[in-house]
Amino acid sequence: MSDCLFCKIVAGEIPSDKVYEDESVLAFRDINPQAPVHILVIPKVHIPSVAAVDADNAAACAKCLEAVAKIAAQEKLEKGFRVISNCGPDAGQTVPHLHFHILAGKDMGEKLL
Repeated sequence: MSDCLFCKIVAGEIPSDKVYEDESVLAFRDINPQAPVHILVIPKVHIPSVAAVDADNAAACAKCLEAVAKIAAQEKLEKGFRVISNCGPDAGQTVPHLHFHILAGKDMGEKLL
């Protein structure tokens, strides 16, 4: 998608602080971190959000979750981490491209809000 911020990052048109990349997935540090470790994991194909995951693109979503595990090991997140995917404007999704936030590096407690 030509006007999608994350598609432009995948295409190399916008720089990012990459921490992981393979043929299906790109992961980079968030420019506005909400925790000491804040990494975004995105599929290289454009999927608007979790609500748009279907049989045709579910493999791309699964590859993102496989990458989360690899990144957690690479970043040595032994004490734990949180994975979040916001879906839609009321949930705080600001970029309409499926992405997973990996948050770690501090005690976040049990509450989500």
